[in-house]
Amino acid sequence: MIFDAVVVGPLSVNCFILGCEETREGVVVDPGGDVERIIQSVRRHGLEIRYIINTHGHFDHVGGNREAVAAFKAPLLIHQEDAPMLGLVADVGRMYGIQGENSPAADGFLADGMEIGFGTHRMQVLHTPGHTQGGCCLYLAEEKRIITGDTLFADSIGRSDLPGGSHDQLLASIRSKLFTLPDDVAAYPGHGPETSIGHEKRHNPYF
Repeated sequence: MIFDAVVVGPLSVNCFILGCEETREGVVVDPGGDVERIIQSVRRHGLEIRYIINTHGHFDHVGGNREAVAAFKAPLLIHQEDAPMLGLVADVGRMYGIQGENSPAADGFLADGMEIGFGTHRMQVLHTPGHTQGGCCLYLAEEKRIITGDTLFADSIGRSDLPGGSHDQLLASIRSKLFTLPDDVAAYPGHGPETSIGHEKRHNPYF
């Protein structure tokens, strides 16, 4: 499987480009900005993007949605709880001194347990509220990889002090949805380095 990471935007979001080596179908996860660099990765791998996916609705993860949708002509997916945030990108960005443009509306909604296919690969959606109410992780069971968005980081967890956040809910989501996965599953957060489920179960200071 093609699995590429591009660090984008002023808050250094990990945007992931996943693709099937056989069919060249792919997905883009969290195009937060610097969309031209994302396009370059997609072209380099010769991919046709089937979906653009947001793990949650914060502006730094959805800030490049409009450009990405225009470039790839692919449907945009986000959890319904976070869909209202797509129209607030410009306003929230200004609060942080960052210029941005609102995202188009979602074309479909992520739901817990749903499967997203691209080529020969299948990705399962795990709804993990706590950082936001619509936060989701994307689990590739056969590849033993999971994209955790801002739910779980290397030796840390997502912040829960923003609107819609809940510390207790976030911990419960991680325990019930992520720490039940095999220890050797590699975890790819929305910011910072990769880690593993086993490492976080043993060493994450929040547990």
